[in-house]
Amino acid sequence: MAVLKFRKRKFWAQLAVFAAVIGPGIITGSVDNDAGGITTYSVAGALYGYNLIWTLIPSFLVLIIIQEMNARMGIVTGKGLADLIRENAGVKVTFFIFIGLLIADIGNTTTEFAGVAGSMEVFGISKYIAVPTVAFAIWILVVKGTYRSAEKIFLIFSVCLLTYIVSALMGKPHWAEIGQSIVHPKLDMNSQSIALVIGLVGTTIAPWMQFYMQSAVIEKGLKMKNYKYVLVDIIIGCIATVVVAFFIIVACASTLHENGIIINEAKDAAMALKPLAGALSGYVFAFGLFIASVFSATILPLATAFYVCEAFGFEAGIDKKWKEAPEFYVLYTGIIAVSALIILVPNAPLIAISLWSQVLNGMLLPVVLICMILLVNDKRIMGKHVNRPVNNIIGWTAVVVLVALSLVLILMSIF
Repeated sequence: MAVLKFRKRKFWAQLAVFAAVIGPGIITGSVDNDAGGITTYSVAGALYGYNLIWTLIPSFLVLIIIQEMNARMGIVTGKGLADLIRENAGVKVTFFIFIGLLIADIGNTTTEFAGVAGSMEVFGISKYIAVPTVAFAIWILVVKGTYRSAEKIFLIFSVCLLTYIVSALMGKPHWAEIGQSIVHPKLDMNSQSIALVIGLVGTTIAPWMQFYMQSAVIEKGLKMKNYKYVLVDIIIGCIATVVVAFFIIVACASTLHENGIIINEAKDAAMALKPLAGALSGYVFAFGLFIASVFSATILPLATAFYVCEAFGFEAGIDKKWKEAPEFYVLYTGIIAVSALIILVPNAPLIAISLWSQVLNGMLLPVVLICMILLVNDKRIMGKHVNRPVNNIIGWTAVVVLVALSLVLILMSIF
């Protein structure tokens, strides 16, 4: 009886520790399914049916390995990835890497506000009301809030993304065909399909995620004694990412692809689902798009401001006051303002911005991964916590595959 009571106390104690640690992994994974990601998954499902679902399996494995490396580096060093890159690669190299990332992230944030506009149009609300309202609300959340309060809201957003499961099931998917596409993967060798695969990987494993994950671990003050709980947090977050992506592809493949409907953005998918899978399915899809867009429109500029300021030695962090980190808050405000204004410009090329920002993510990812893998294998930085061989094999394989796909896409575009 005494042993049983001890085990119960131990279980509740461990659960309490996990509850305190949980957050960075789940939030980073969930926010990855942003408006750009939902658009990419929707277009993949509509164009190729279930054929590209197999890409989620290698993406899932690589995502876990990369996020684990990220978290371990943040815990051991107490420094963000941008800070470590600047210290070890120099200011010039850092400058060019981060200019590319900043451009990509402004495109990504613009995509998030496009998601806000598109999802609210499904409910009959004008973008000229929705976009400024959401932009102001998320600005207040970060500028006036704390990391702890913001994290609770982010976790609620993460749960809301599971609505895509409902939308997919309403489309009555063909599970045998889905299984076949996973067991016997296919890839058409043309520029459109390769660009889409790079986009799928680039949106599932986005470059900015690596910086946010590491900064979140540092802001939360996690240590190596918390490592096993952090790992569980990461695995749950990665599973949530891939599950949501899977059901978005399934929702569009089982309805839009089967009826030969071509879409350009996630809003088109929500509108097209209404007559095919019922009005509720379309509204559920649009609601998921809205939640994902607001979620990512908050996190993306936050992560960008954090890693840019960190890279160039400025103070950064949501728990700091404006006067303590003016560069951080000015950059955060600027990214939100520019991205929201682009959406309000009539006839802005939002579809091109959305899809190519994901492709740019996929092209920039190898650069970030190379920096990460070199840093996490440096004993001067990591001590005994350097990578194991399996981490390096998966990490370097991901780099080689992404570089090869990017080169193929460039050569196909030229010739």
